[in-house]
Amino acid sequence: MLAGGRSARFGSNKLEAVLRGMPLLHHAVLRAAEVCHEVVVVVAPGAPEPSLPPGVAATVVRDATEGEGPVAGLMAGLLAAAGDDLALVAGGDMPDLQIAVLLEMLRVAEGVPVEAVALQDGDRFRPLPCVVRTGPAAEAAHFLLHAGRRRLRDVLGSLRLAVIDEPTWTGLDPERRTLFDVDEPADLGS
Repeated sequence: MLAGGRSARFGSNKLEAVLRGMPLLHHAVLRAAEVCHEVVVVVAPGAPEPSLPPGVAATVVRDATEGEGPVAGLMAGLLAAAGDDLALVAGGDMPDLQIAVLLEMLRVAEGVPVEAVALQDGDRFRPLPCVVRTGPAAEAAHFLLHAGRRRLRDVLGSLRLAVIDEPTWTGLDPERRTLFDVDEPADLGS
């Protein structure tokens, strides 16, 4: 769970903002915990320890350096999950991840020889949520960080990627809530 952003557009720590009676981060962690045996939450180096929902097997790790972007957060999370072959990656600001879609992504990752799985959105794929093979994704993230590239899309683009077409995943999530993320306070009402 990538939770190390600055929340610049939000104006305060959005992951602490209350949505439907609990902090925003709790929603994403609880959804991930339904399909993963452990949840790794990646925060910025100097960030306070985040509030996590009780009863969830979750580990908090920190980016190695401040301000290196989501690829550095991905790298920190993958290093913490190194014992697992697959990692589900989502943003801590994605409260409505749909379990059926996440399970389909994991099924595709286990069923075909790929290193990453993403969802089609129009004429492109969305970088979050995604499923990656931890070893190849960590290698790609390491290389891209040293090359000064910080976009998750670049990591996925450098891996053998399966993209689940829109009719397939929207059949499981007709309202497309899996892709919803909170950027501004007004999004909390969506």
